[in-house]
Amino acid sequence: MKIRSKLLSGWLGLSLLLIASKAIAQVNTSNSSTFFSEISAEDTGFDADRLQRLSDMLYEYSSQQRISGAVTLVLRDGQVLFFDATGYRDVETGDEMPHDAIFRIASQTKAIVSVGVMILQEQGKLLISDPVGRYLPEYMETTVAEARDDGSYEVVPANSPITIRQLLKHTSGIGYGYGTARDLWEEADIQGWYFAHRDEPVRETIRRLASLPMESHPGESYVYGYSTDILGALIEVVSGVSLEQFLQEEILDPLGMADTHFYLPQDKTDRLATVYSATEDRGIERAPDPGGNVGQGHYVNGPQISFSGGAGLLSTAEDYARFLQMLLNSGELDGERILSPSTVELMTVNHLDGIDFRAGAGFGLGFEVVQDIGLRGLPGAVGDFGWGGAYHSTYWVSPNDGLVVVFLTQLIPATGSDLHGKIRTLLYQAMID
Repeated sequence: MKIRSKLLSGWLGLSLLLIASKAIAQVNTSNSSTFFSEISAEDTGFDADRLQRLSDMLYEYSSQQRISGAVTLVLRDGQVLFFDATGYRDVETGDEMPHDAIFRIASQTKAIVSVGVMILQEQGKLLISDPVGRYLPEYMETTVAEARDDGSYEVVPANSPITIRQLLKHTSGIGYGYGTARDLWEEADIQGWYFAHRDEPVRETIRRLASLPMESHPGESYVYGYSTDILGALIEVVSGVSLEQFLQEEILDPLGMADTHFYLPQDKTDRLATVYSATEDRGIERAPDPGGNVGQGHYVNGPQISFSGGAGLLSTAEDYARFLQMLLNSGELDGERILSPSTVELMTVNHLDGIDFRAGAGFGLGFEVVQDIGLRGLPGAVGDFGWGGAYHSTYWVSPNDGLVVVFLTQLIPATGSDLHGKIRTLLYQAMID
């Protein structure tokens, strides 16, 4: 709807900032979108005045520098209901946040790679019930670090081979290397989700990872970690091409996701949003260079060798919304079918079968899935599915309400932030039909 920034930077007092935000909102109301048609709030069952609360809150957070800036895109029934770019792409330079800003989407990569695995199943090249060791032999027999009462641990054989389905739903027992045997993972230089700095192909990293003891036996518990990176290596072996090429040919090009990349082309660097970190006083500071788990990263000038299926992609709000709209459309968008309706249904139902996760929610094949609104305690609907990324981005799809919601910012860590809860609450309080 609007880009707000430098015009008010010299004004004093929060009350003046909020008054000014409303004034700009009345003028700058365009939902300009490259891909999606636009529709008024009233025509999609929303109250425009109440929806303004969401816009004002986003502006308030950026003007107070609780975030540097953000892009928020909401579709209803495939049309743009709300498209807001607020704050700064780079605070220090005063560069305003454009609607087509490019963000590090981190774990939002997982959904795209999970779809890639399901494409291979639909092509008859694998079954998700297969042991991953059938394709990555080093995973046929793995080990687990079992903790002892004295603080030590024992490495024992895993009780069964890891399956592809367990990788998809994060019950493989594989974390991010900070579990019981963290000393061995640290020694192997395999800890944390960041891969962009690595100068070895992801297949080699995943090969080395297989020799390390996992956090739990396959199928016993939900453990969030390298599972989807292993799936990325699996895609490379089964398809015979790099993960980058496979995703480009099977998902990104068909969906017109031209701004989604593992490494950013030089001619797009002026659209890359800068990373900030939350401070103790609820402000922000620029995250340090060079890369690593918190920092600007090696997405422009790094080795550009390792394609992380778990956290490697950069994207825009519109690109990611096209991917999600395809899922909401049961696997098709603009005449391009990516998956069958039955596969989308399989991916977006709970697969945990009694394994503890989050109250009111389960996990499917790449997504959190809402099962009980009361237990979850957040606005939404049963059947909603989504996830988020380490840089404080989030997304969800609501088949019941016909919604696609994408929120992108660059804040890591986002300690103490209540932003996601407010986005959800202020969106749904405006929905009257």
